[in-house]
Amino acid sequence: MDHSFLSALILLLLVLDPLGSLPIFIPIMRSVPPERRTRVALREVGIAFSVLLAFMFLGDSFLQVMHLSERSLEVAGGVILMIIAIRMIFGSSGESAYGLEPGREPLIFPLAVPLLAGPSAMATVLLLASRQPDRIAEWVGALSAAMLISGLTLVLADRIRKLLGDSVVSAIEKLMGLVLTAIAVEMVLAGLKRYFIGGL
Repeated sequence: MDHSFLSALILLLLVLDPLGSLPIFIPIMRSVPPERRTRVALREVGIAFSVLLAFMFLGDSFLQVMHLSERSLEVAGGVILMIIAIRMIFGSSGESAYGLEPGREPLIFPLAVPLLAGPSAMATVLLLASRQPDRIAEWVGALSAAMLISGLTLVLADRIRKLLGDSVVSAIEKLMGLVLTAIAVEMVLAGLKRYFIGGL
């Protein structure tokens, strides 16, 4: 299927899912001083953008050099999401559901990678670049616009939290844990199905 700039932008927004990231982003950012939250959000979005941009140009070569496939990315991403989802639902002692020590500012993990620049986003930019390499400038533009929208959404996360309240955010977080569990299982099953049916 050939994509236009608009369809690529919409596809990337669906994959990045900035609104769906809010229930994960908000509790992580609670430990960050309010005056630094905007800077941290923009930094993580910038890191995610850099990772996806690099993967758009170098992803296929990297997978070949490491002898990896998109199927292995899918299964690995599903396992990571499953671990995060279980911690979101049942909680954990001593650290947050996302592997961060209390009071520690997030850096790269888990906001930039894998929340924004996750396996599905990497596979999407890789497919866009590999299927229509002559339109790479459009795909870079679509990725830039999608990341800009994601950044604005995350910067406004604190206002959204105040509007909804902590109890609602906590309930949404646990609900998202259930959703993430289903997504994680689906990713693992899809990767295994493609491996066994599609061949090596």
